[in-house]
Amino acid sequence: MLAKFLGPDMARWVLGWRSPPGPLKDYYRTDTATEDKPYTQVEMLAVDIETTGLDAEKDEIVSIGFVPIINGRIILAEAQHHLVRPDGKVGDEAAKVHRLLDDQLQSAAPIADILPLFLAALRGRFGVAHHALVERGFLSRACRQVWGQKLEVPFLDTLALEHRLMTRRNQSIADGALKLASCRDRYGLPRLRVHDALSDALGCAELLLAQAAHCSGKKPAAMRDLLE
Repeated sequence: MLAKFLGPDMARWVLGWRSPPGPLKDYYRTDTATEDKPYTQVEMLAVDIETTGLDAEKDEIVSIGFVPIINGRIILAEAQHHLVRPDGKVGDEAAKVHRLLDDQLQSAAPIADILPLFLAALRGRFGVAHHALVERGFLSRACRQVWGQKLEVPFLDTLALEHRLMTRRNQSIADGALKLASCRDRYGLPRLRVHDALSDALGCAELLLAQAAHCSGKKPAAMRDLLE
């Protein structure tokens, strides 16, 4: 909401000014590349989370995976995956989806210990996620809990991008057509394990590069063409 009224640059300055010294303030003090640059000349970070539910205001993150995309290449050597110990219980329904149980998470670090690692990797980079609303909501709430300020990230949403591309191609969008696995199938990408944070982050990164190549002509697509 702040970015809507002030613009993204001013919103980041205000949030950085409000943030206490530490990882969140450091994140806001680092600028990202301008949106007119080709995607092959910017740095991005594909991220996926698994949670105890779908409500960012009451549910919790139980795992996070992220992988850098630098100058159009996935950097697997810098990928990270972390389990996160929630304050409450995972719940049977969530455990059926991501297969993470309470006893597995008892020895995991709390989100306050994991967020600095994530923010260090995100600094100066565009975020990438499939249905970014989920990652945006949960990560922002986590930052509010730890530092008292929300997380404002310029996210490239591969689900929204695929919706636009299918619409331009006059393709019908059936139920399930925008799921990560279905999107990857359309680009001939291999099947990966689903509902594993690192696997899904990697899957999202690969999908983004396939989509970006599809959007490119003689020159690589500009970031603004992928973000719109």
